[in-house]
Amino acid sequence: MANTILPSTVTIVEMGPRDGLQNEASVSLEDKIMLINDLSKTGLSHIESGSFVSPKWVPQMADSAQVFGKIARSPNVIYSALTPNMSGLEQAMAARVDQVAIFTSASEGFCQHNINCSIADSLKRFAPVMRRAMNNNIRVRGYLSCVVDCPYDGQTQPDHVAAVAKALFDLGCYEISLGDTIGTGTPVRVAQMLSAVQSQVPTSQLAVHFHDTWGQAIANIYQALTMGINVIDSSVAGLGGCPYAAGSSGNVATEDVLYLCHGLGIHTGVDLNALAQVGQDICHKLNRVPSSKVSQALNA
Repeated sequence: MANTILPSTVTIVEMGPRDGLQNEASVSLEDKIMLINDLSKTGLSHIESGSFVSPKWVPQMADSAQVFGKIARSPNVIYSALTPNMSGLEQAMAARVDQVAIFTSASEGFCQHNINCSIADSLKRFAPVMRRAMNNNIRVRGYLSCVVDCPYDGQTQPDHVAAVAKALFDLGCYEISLGDTIGTGTPVRVAQMLSAVQSQVPTSQLAVHFHDTWGQAIANIYQALTMGINVIDSSVAGLGGCPYAAGSSGNVATEDVLYLCHGLGIHTGVDLNALAQVGQDICHKLNRVPSSKVSQALNA
């Protein structure tokens, strides 16, 4: 296999402290801080560390301001947060967050269930948030859910994904993360979706975010790599999922993504063994086992 089709480096955006822990029934402030501090020592360059959303909807993230105030920040790491609206952005700025992310869906049904508005209205809501962030030199990432299938609407058409991705890009998002929220994607369908999006948004400003519900995340990531994508969202130990998508198992495990990339000769800058130990440690605190196959193999 020729390596020329693959990127030489990949950036991992670590989702564990936010997308991972928001599904756990109870996680202490101390354990969140420990997790982020430990992740900061593994070579990761971007850790999504919390979200400033209504505690009514995501109570697990209610202490995000305290988390940002108490972590030991590495100068080489971006510590970002999810901010759905102006209130969230103001809170994030007060907490000295490095970057923020906004989120919408490629399917109307999921948008209504997730943020209680249409896709068009979600984009209108984000416009003032984008302006405020950019005026304060805060970069904004855009998340796009249900890029393959939706639990409410069924299949998502690739050209519709492309249109919403371009709308986020035109708003000013420096990167669009394409999320297979219910994990039903397969490489052929992922390729069709990516081709459509790449016709509208530069490949250098795209990332992928796969859930592993049907065991296809690693295959889908490999497909994305062959198409020039070099930013991958993942979660240590495979923590998390989506509270609005029933049956959606965790994000793809960072350990498994690292093993794939390193096996392909792709540089990530992340120490796999150190990262796996962090996953084991947080899972011990949560009284569960890592869903990462690589972590299980290393532990054996």
